[in-house]
Amino acid sequence: MALYVKNDSGPSVPAGVEDPKPSGIRVIIVGAGFAGLAAAIECTRKGHSCLVLESYRKTNVQLGDIISFGSNAGRIFDRWPGVPDKLASICHVSDHTTFNDWKGEHIYTQYWTPHEQSFGKRYNGHRGEIHKIVFDHAVEQGVEIRLGQQVTEYFESDQGAGVVSDGERITGDVVLGADGVRSKARMLVLGYDDKPKPSGYAIYRAWMDSTELAKHELTKDLVTNGDTHTGWLGPDIHFLAASIKGGRDFSWVFTHKDERDVDEGWAEPGDHDDACRILKGWDPTVHAIVRMTPPEKLVDWKLVYRDPLPTWVSPLARTALIGDAAHPFLPTSIQGASQAMEDGACLAVCLQLAGRKDVPLALRAFEKMRYERVRRVQKTGETTRDKWHKADFENIKKNPEAIRMKREEWILAHDAEDHAYQAWLDAVAELERAELERAELER
Repeated sequence: MALYVKNDSGPSVPAGVEDPKPSGIRVIIVGAGFAGLAAAIECTRKGHSCLVLESYRKTNVQLGDIISFGSNAGRIFDRWPGVPDKLASICHVSDHTTFNDWKGEHIYTQYWTPHEQSFGKRYNGHRGEIHKIVFDHAVEQGVEIRLGQQVTEYFESDQGAGVVSDGERITGDVVLGADGVRSKARMLVLGYDDKPKPSGYAIYRAWMDSTELAKHELTKDLVTNGDTHTGWLGPDIHFLAASIKGGRDFSWVFTHKDERDVDEGWAEPGDHDDACRILKGWDPTVHAIVRMTPPEKLVDWKLVYRDPLPTWVSPLARTALIGDAAHPFLPTSIQGASQAMEDGACLAVCLQLAGRKDVPLALRAFEKMRYERVRRVQKTGETTRDKWHKADFENIKKNPEAIRMKREEWILAHDAEDHAYQAWLDAVAELERAELERAELER
């Protein structure tokens, strides 16, 4: 067994790797979302060189709306110098969520307990603003990022892997497909085209200035008392609203049934009348929020779904899927971005411990460590949604804690970097046992 030492600022690491030297491993990452950037930053921390290829031609701080990172991702941010302070200035600050029924009657107020707070810091804020901070940090750490790239092909051999981007053949030791639910890397990994399916749900969402909301009698209390977080729950719909930056900005989202085919598009301008039609009979406050949303800020976003993949790793184990490309999450899990960051932290350690001569072992160990954990976390998105959408409100009045958002320690107190160091030897041993069993069967 390896001897582990404890860093004051980080996890327990095997002796000899606590001060990473250049590994000689070249990592090509397709996609500069949170999965790709986290992987690039973490790989750079472990001494690997990284090239990130992104199709967007420029970063856009206005892109998207609210995104949440649990404390399991927060401890990854906390290891990136300067990032926590920058995030703190733009993120939501509140110790509770207020839940109402669809008519506006108060059901329950959920406060974060001292035990939950002990898991660590969580960061909730505007997707584009947080992404810009992470993007800039990656550049500061020396990550090479090429924008405006169109990756058209993935390839691999026993010696390495690569992509064709804008006609250029780019090679490295490993390729990470971090290009979302429609990742082109899936064809290489799976051997077939795995198309997204309708999840049966879509969401209306928006991020906007709160000035007009502060003037309206129905909505002013949501934005004039600092940061707030409020939820309305009803049959097959839940509506969540949050004010941020001391109430200056406001974000809202509601999930509803939707059976349109994925090919009809999964993000398009929203329609106020359609949103209010879906919310017919609901609290006038949510109607006021929708009506005061500027048209250019309203988005109708389809939730696509994919069956769990049999593997995230290619046949030669030189290419791996990470983030949404490997495991798309429902928003009700509140863990999609956090799990993407955990992927990056785990992979970087696996590559460090395996070394350049055994990159395939690193990718297989990464999958062994992550696969079941991710599947369990994914399921929480379905259970939370169903708990809210299929609630018996007569019973909830008697037991309001039934709609409480779970804050599970096994998810939020997890340290992906530390776990990778600790689980490495067991993962490798399990892989070796499986290989011996396969060899015996083939005899």
